[in-house]
Amino acid sequence: MKLGEEQIKDRLSRLADWRREGDWLTRDLKFENFKAALEFVNRVADEAEDMDHHPDILIHGWNNVRLSVTTHSEGGLTEKDFKLAERINALV
Repeated sequence: MKLGEEQIKDRLSRLADWRREGDWLTRDLKFENFKAALEFVNRVADEAEDMDHHPDILIHGWNNVRLSVTTHSEGGLTEKDFKLAERINALV
């Protein structure tokens, strides 16, 4: 179920390093090198597969990763997006 504005603000206030961009949660990360960025992305992939909830992933430059999460089927942010973001934070 799509979250309301107050629910989103509350959850986002408790979620380190993520920001809201419209109907998306987004986080940017920088790694020591390209290999470390790819290794992190593969760990994110494992979490995403486990949850059956997949972020958009952009690897840019040679060591930067941008993750963006939304629930397409609900047309916005849901509890599942925040849970995935928390699981990703645990990988950093």
